[in-house]
Amino acid sequence: MVSRLPRPADMTRFCQKLNRVKTLEEDMMETSFNRCLSTIDLALLGIGGMVGSGLYVLTGTVAKDTAGPAIVISFIIAGIASLLAALCYAEFGAHVPKTGSAYMFTYVSVGEIWAFLIGWNVILEYMIGGAAVARAWSGYLDAIFDHRIKNFTESHVGTWHIPFLAHYPDFLAFGILLIATTLISFGARVSSWLNHIFSAISMGVIVFILVMGFILARPQNWSASEGGFAPYGISGIMAGSATCFYAFVGFDVIATCSEEARNPQRAIPRAIAIALSLATGAYILVSVVLTLMVPWHSLDPDSALADAFYRRGYAWAGFIVAAGSICAMNTVLLSNLVSLPRIVYAMAEDGLFFQVFSRIHPRTQVPVVASIVFGILMSLLALIFDLEALVQFLSIGTLLAYTFVAASVIILRFQRDKTGATGASSGSEATLPSAETISNNEPKEYESFSDKLQLVSKEKGKGQREPGQLKAAFEPYLDFLSDFYPGEVVTVGVIILMVSAVCLSAILVFGRNQLHLPTWSYVLLLLLFGLGLALSLFLISIHEQKKSTQTFQLPLVPLTPALSIFINVYLMLKLNYMTWLRFTVWLIAGLMVYFGYGIWHSKENQREPQGHAVSARYVVFPSGSLEETVQTVQPSTQPSQGLEETPEEEAKR
Repeated sequence: MVSRLPRPADMTRFCQKLNRVKTLEEDMMETSFNRCLSTIDLALLGIGGMVGSGLYVLTGTVAKDTAGPAIVISFIIAGIASLLAALCYAEFGAHVPKTGSAYMFTYVSVGEIWAFLIGWNVILEYMIGGAAVARAWSGYLDAIFDHRIKNFTESHVGTWHIPFLAHYPDFLAFGILLIATTLISFGARVSSWLNHIFSAISMGVIVFILVMGFILARPQNWSASEGGFAPYGISGIMAGSATCFYAFVGFDVIATCSEEARNPQRAIPRAIAIALSLATGAYILVSVVLTLMVPWHSLDPDSALADAFYRRGYAWAGFIVAAGSICAMNTVLLSNLVSLPRIVYAMAEDGLFFQVFSRIHPRTQVPVVASIVFGILMSLLALIFDLEALVQFLSIGTLLAYTFVAASVIILRFQRDKTGATGASSGSEATLPSAETISNNEPKEYESFSDKLQLVSKEKGKGQREPGQLKAAFEPYLDFLSDFYPGEVVTVGVIILMVSAVCLSAILVFGRNQLHLPTWSYVLLLLLFGLGLALSLFLISIHEQKKSTQTFQLPLVPLTPALSIFINVYLMLKLNYMTWLRFTVWLIAGLMVYFGYGIWHSKENQREPQGHAVSARYVVFPSGSLEETVQTVQPSTQPSQGLEETPEEEAKR
């Protein structure tokens, strides 16, 4: 027997399920969490997430192998690129003060399946990142004690020679993660105070490095005799910027904790600005000091700062640097362990992930089940797996999240606010408003074609334009765009923007080396996709934005998020093919979870009318006036009467 093919109406409803957006509550300050974090608390969490082991390792590696002393410029460029992404997070964190960060931002503006995939990748990012930092913490502490812990483990426990597994089990990394998991389970206030302590020590050590470093600085280390300031040229500076960009990953912990902020509308933007400014300043100044203390070509990539002090005759300073490095890694661990369970909680609370993880402890007011389970999983990763091959996987998940958040900012800026008041109807019949309701100044959103006709006709006659409508100045020239529902053309523009950014970046990355394009076709393709990018920005810009609100708003929309999207996509395409292969495998696993569980248990799915008891809606325009006549249709086996339609006829219509 031949299986029945799905009808177009069924496929349409299925696609609508995949792209449904989260309905926000009227009171977004209502929460099960404890709103106890101040701006300083959030800023220190962000600093802790950014200024970790990278300050002590990354600076030496990039200076020696990629950029030389021009690493200073690399960090400036990377800081500006990170600022574009951070500003997008700041607007969303202030406008939607809910836990979940990039997952939540994507869910309220782009669609459910995209939000799930972002959350799914962020979960893996935090798990691998936390486990990798724990192993680095263990290795750094073991090096101070002349690798006695490693030698003891290898001699008494043994070694492994299995692909993807570590050479030996790292019990120290396993233990520190279990301890940290236990501590963060006591609540946001405990986590914040621990972060305060470690951040204070870390910043004190940074001040020590800067003071001692400028005292020991030798300007001749930047001279031509030592290779000059930019020995690798412009290409080295840009390659260094791409690597340094990942040093600023971590500020999203601020947005993740927005549901625990006392005043998120002000605290989130301010905390992100403070954290990113201090982190950028620390990276730039430490890079200056490091390359002035010793010649850049003689740096030790593994322990550049400690080795620089040792070579200048201050071996004792190495112990202070080591203490600062360990404290900095502690703050990164806390940042990962604080963020991860909150992402999981947000997905579980929305029904997209297993419901058990949405439980909040009544006393500590933290997602205790998610904290413990994923803390143990992270500990097991650190115990047995070789994470070096997986660390680059972190980059693609982060960049993908940044890309979707930037796109979400554009979409959110050009659409009406959606709250619980405009959600799905509670009954089986959906009714449209009467003529009296239509005439007020608070139009509501509906999804049927008839609703679109009604709203478009109404909006054309209004003086004040809604977000997503064509600007009045362009109506004489582009009047056909006025026939679209508010925000539809902007959504098309965002899609064109994303496609153009991917194609343009692909030509820049692969055009010369891998594709071996001749010059004329290389330039032609760059112009073609560049024009596509410009066209998308034009389509978006000619529509009305939301009026200024009391919360922080990103300047120069859509240009600023478009630049962020382009930079993120370009950096993603610079990653090697194995990273993309692992990313694809993880995405497939995520899709299995979503279609096996999430799509059926989603709370947005429960808001929709179930079964086939869906009303058909009609708009009648008698005598040219705008009046509504609503007739509901229940599916029936009886022949349709009068104006009633069957669902099949409605689909054809």
